Amino acid sequence: MKTIADLFIEKPWQWGLRGDPYLWQEMADHFADTPLPVTPTHLELLLTQAFEALTGQPITDETHFFVERFAHGGMSSGLVSPSFWRETAVPLLLNRYEEHQSHL
Repeated sequence: MKTIADLFIEKPWQWGLRGDPYLWQEMADHFADTPLPVTPTHLELLLTQAFEALTGQPITDETHFFVERFAHGGMSSGLVSPSFWRETAVPLLLNRYEEHQSHL
């Protein structure tokens, strides 16, 4: 594992809303050339900054929101769940990071 994108290779078994898988892929692409940071705190900062840069909304938003480019049909198409990212995706990525670091 060399880049932050490597943390995104295995997808979560469940998503928040229909836009979340598209954001997951965009985040992976965004971090394709970004080396793994030295600390989990720095990784979390990078993830939250990327979330806002890619969606235009902070990860701290309490309600889901619509992102046009993630709309690919269906009732909740294009909707992103910040709570999924705060409570599931970011902790999952941090856990993968920490597991990797513990094997170095």
